[in-house]
Amino acid sequence: MSEIQNKINKLIENRETARMGGGEKAIAKQHEKGKFTARERIQMLLDEGSFEEFDMFVTHRCYDFGMEKKHTFGDGVVTGYGTIDGRLVYVFAQDFTVTAGSLSLALADKICKVMDMAMRNGAPCIGLNDSGGARIQEGVNALAGYANIFQRNVMSSGVIPQISAIFGPCAGGAVYSPALTDFIIMKKNTSNMFLTGPKVVKTVTGEDVTQEQLGGAVVHTTKSGVAQFAVDTEEEGIALIRKLISYMPQNNMEDAPLTMCTDPIARLEDSLNEIIPDNPNQAYDMYDVIKAIVDNGDYLESAASYAKNIITCFARFNGQSVGIIANQPKFMAGVLDINASRKAARFVRFCDAFNIPLVTLVDVPGFLPGTTQEYGGVITHGAKLLFAYCEATVPKVTVTLRKAYGGAYIVMSSKHIRGDINYAWPSAEIAVMGASGAVEVLHAKALAEFTDPEAKAKFVAEKELEYKDLFSNPYNAARYGYIDDVIEPRNTRFRIIRALQSLATKRLQNPARKHSNIPL
Repeated sequence: MSEIQNKINKLIENRETARMGGGEKAIAKQHEKGKFTARERIQMLLDEGSFEEFDMFVTHRCYDFGMEKKHTFGDGVVTGYGTIDGRLVYVFAQDFTVTAGSLSLALADKICKVMDMAMRNGAPCIGLNDSGGARIQEGVNALAGYANIFQRNVMSSGVIPQISAIFGPCAGGAVYSPALTDFIIMKKNTSNMFLTGPKVVKTVTGEDVTQEQLGGAVVHTTKSGVAQFAVDTEEEGIALIRKLISYMPQNNMEDAPLTMCTDPIARLEDSLNEIIPDNPNQAYDMYDVIKAIVDNGDYLESAASYAKNIITCFARFNGQSVGIIANQPKFMAGVLDINASRKAARFVRFCDAFNIPLVTLVDVPGFLPGTTQEYGGVITHGAKLLFAYCEATVPKVTVTLRKAYGGAYIVMSSKHIRGDINYAWPSAEIAVMGASGAVEVLHAKALAEFTDPEAKAKFVAEKELEYKDLFSNPYNAARYGYIDDVIEPRNTRFRIIRALQSLATKRLQNPARKHSNIPL
């Protein structure tokens, strides 16, 4: 056998060794926990045969604490590129079978390399996280590795889409990389994210808490809002990444891909003509409206279990990807509060960064009152949503279905903050406040003089009726051009599609500046 053939055989042997990661026993342990390996995850994520791997033979550079005896090809992360539905993406998957996927400087360098390539080539970057955290044996070098990744997360923000899937532990400083990305997917029961673990919490605060209670998928998708998606299986999470990517462009200089639309553009939805209850205080389900107007009733909701009073989702109109923001009257009457404002603002800014038009469906009675909200900074958080809409330069189409009261009317993509095309249903009510509150303010002096309760009630009823006649319809706002047209509800799909088509060539730039100072 020639020397060249020997070298080729050695290469093949080394590749097989690298593909085994931490070895058969470690892989078996991973499977026993109900978890896939890093390579199995990548194989599921990317189009078949498209993965090209980098840095398969990288090893760590630590020689303390006996680490010089423990060198594994790849050093705990698999990196490279491939395609999803034929579109280029870069990916890194932490390998828990190698030193629990702990982060060394060499491992961080591998991740940084694919992040740099994703930026240079204008393609999304996907991180599959499953790691025990910093490799303690490397000391400050491990921290430097994390910092290098964080810096790239920030530089990539708004330039290329970044998606993180948490399929195992993600603790301490490691959580900041996913937190800096656009979307986080967590698997229930096996994944967690927290800055300090249960033992530290017990020592410092005396609280007894499990890992799942402290930072599990359900916690972060319902209470903290840190993650947008919780899935039952890794297969479901990976399928979700593929679907999520389908709504996004490759980078901030491109438009989202168009798909073939099999749903008639002019499809009428008669059910919408009767969806608004006669009683203005009665709820209806905004999901029914969304399903009725988008292509084939199909949408992908982000943060579905957090701040349910507002809906944020991706959908398509005539094959064009859009972001929908909609108040949900079925939950807290669709009121805006701290959590809803943060959730919606984040979504608006993502869509604007990546040239995805915004469709806003409005039915909002105002901001949630009370000391809890005021002490929690609802002013600042509400201002985030206002800021996001004001700053957005993508096409913005707004439909007011029913209530649009006070500051919440302004915030929800009104004409005054550069809403491009603003429609209203005949059931729309656009006013400073509802009738009962308005009468109390406008006629406070007269009301104070009443001694007969019946006479007072009759007076209030008359004045409320007067107020409703003036504002419980969209025509007062339409008089001033704040509403471009009052439309029949069943025509909503067609009118939105026509509006988006007319805005396809929209050009709008914000003033030149280093960056804005959004209220944080």
